[in-house]
Amino acid sequence: MTKTIMTTLVTLAAAVGTANAWDPDEIEERDANAQAVKAELLETKPKLQDYFDAATGYVIIPTVGKGGIGIGGARGKGLLYEGGEITGEVTMTQLTIGFQWGGQAYSQLMFFEDDVAMAQFKKGNYELGAQASAVAVTAGASADANFVNGIAIFTYAKGGLMYEASVGGQKFKVELKE
Repeated sequence: MTKTIMTTLVTLAAAVGTANAWDPDEIEERDANAQAVKAELLETKPKLQDYFDAATGYVIIPTVGKGGIGIGGARGKGLLYEGGEITGEVTMTQLTIGFQWGGQAYSQLMFFEDDVAMAQFKKGNYELGAQASAVAVTAGASADANFVNGIAIFTYAKGGLMYEASVGGQKFKVELKE
C-alpha cells in the first residue's frame, strides 16, 4: 500500500471523529484518568519515571479503543503536558489494514526528547507512519525504549484480545490550550 493511500485513509478516519472545543470539565476528567494511568504505570514500572523526568513534554492517552476485522481502527483522547502542566488536548486516530480480528483497549504514552520534537508535534496535525514502533509495557516487559526522531512511545494493554498482522499509521490532532 502506498504512503499516499495510507495518509488518505488516516486523514479520513481522523475526519470522522472531530474534536469538540476545549471543555474544562472534560479536561479535568481526562487529567484525572491520565494521572491514574501514570500512577499505576509508575507503581509497576518505576523506571518510567526517568522518561517523565527527562522529557521536554509528554502525552498520556488514558484509553485507546481499538478494533478490527480486516480493516481496523483505533481512537483515543489524551492530554499534552509540559512542565507538569496541561498545555493541550490530543486526539489520536489510527487506521490499519491487514490480517486482524478482535478488539482491545490500551493506554498510550509519548515522551518528547527535546524542544524540536515537541514543537513539531504541537504544530497541530502529526503523523506516525507504519515504521514507528511502541514498546508494550506489560508485567514481563522492560520499560526501556529508545527515542526515535525525538519521541519514545509506550503502550499498556488494559484488556481485550486482538490478533493482528497489519500495517497502519497514527494521526494526532493537537488542540493547544489558549
